[in-house]
Amino acid sequence: MNSNNYLRIYLISQMQRILVTGGSGFIGNHLCRKLLEEGHHVICLDNLFTSEKSSIADLLGHSNFEFVRHDVTQPFLFEIDQIYNLACPASPVHYQYNPIRTLKTSFLGTMHALGLAKRVHAKILQASTSEVYGDPTVAEQSESYWGNVNPIGVRSCYDEGKRVAETLCFDYKRQHGVDIKVVRIFNTYGPNMHPYDGRVVSNFILQALTNAPITIYGNGSQTRSFCYVDDLTDGLVKMMASEESGPINIGNPNEMTILQLAELIIRLAKSQSVIEFQELPNDDPKRRKPNIALAKEKLDWQPSVSLQSGLLKTIEYFKSVDLSTYRKPTNHTAHSNSKSK
Repeated sequence: MNSNNYLRIYLISQMQRILVTGGSGFIGNHLCRKLLEEGHHVICLDNLFTSEKSSIADLLGHSNFEFVRHDVTQPFLFEIDQIYNLACPASPVHYQYNPIRTLKTSFLGTMHALGLAKRVHAKILQASTSEVYGDPTVAEQSESYWGNVNPIGVRSCYDEGKRVAETLCFDYKRQHGVDIKVVRIFNTYGPNMHPYDGRVVSNFILQALTNAPITIYGNGSQTRSFCYVDDLTDGLVKMMASEESGPINIGNPNEMTILQLAELIIRLAKSQSVIEFQELPNDDPKRRKPNIALAKEKLDWQPSVSLQSGLLKTIEYFKSVDLSTYRKPTNHTAHSNSKSK
């Protein structure tokens, strides 16, 4: 047997059948590509509520890729080895548009994914979020911090939905022995972001490229930490391959203010935009900075792409986007829905 045949047999033996829920979303489509590059068979499950099928159009002819249009609030059955549960609207504009649906996606979707993992003995990675920390009272958020979350506010559908999803994961681990991995994802950006997702990076870049005013809510002193999507997906795959259950933070600890981000994007995009300040939405977190000591220790992971380098790649991507091919899901904004009622 020649070396090529040995290599082929080795690759087949290493191939996993992997289900990615929310696989046509921003992080999901990057993850699908990474898993395909590693030689796995990938099933992308998505109902396209906040994403576009065009994001995975180039993968549809791949022999190891399947797309299934399905809502995770309804049960689903597959014979798989691993599950990455990414399904859930993730930006305030999207998750506040239909808060009950957001809660159902977090709870029922995770319950169905865990039930499948239990049935077929698959490993499951739950994509949680830094929003489980709420509006933190500590400067740097570590996994031991229980958070400061408003359970009845306009952001609660997402924050509490993700918190209860974590609870489900650990109860399935304790009661049924399911092999879970919980990752808390901090702000992520990069190519293939939906232009109308309402996230700060995509908002600022689109405004800068058209020389429109850059809108900052509050005085811009609130901080965020931005992780490039390739670094993030690398962390997810390392977590899946580990023996860890988590939760583990995955994000970039390079903290900066929203005002600094706006000024940096204006400079990198060579924009003539000016900055406009508007009222701060309710429950908007004042600090976001992950402590990634656990990720470094347990996963040998840390981000490698600098913010400037990642933003330049993202700006170039948005320059190439035909906005007419994307639909605005709603005129709703997180800001206008944040008034106390």
